[in-house]
Amino acid sequence: MIILGVILIVVGFIASIPVLYSIGIALAVIGIILAVLGNTGKAIGGRAHWY
Repeated sequence: MIILGVILIVVGFIASIPVLYSIGIALAVIGIILAVLGNTGKAIGGRAHWY
């Protein structure tokens, strides 16, 4: 999710498409939050790991 977010940020920036840029930022932030929570051992939505 983080990689997809970064790709969308880059494509949105290069192509001047603000919607892709915004979606990319949202995906990257959500991916980072899930990765941090997963590494701390907290269960998210009943699951201990998100792959």
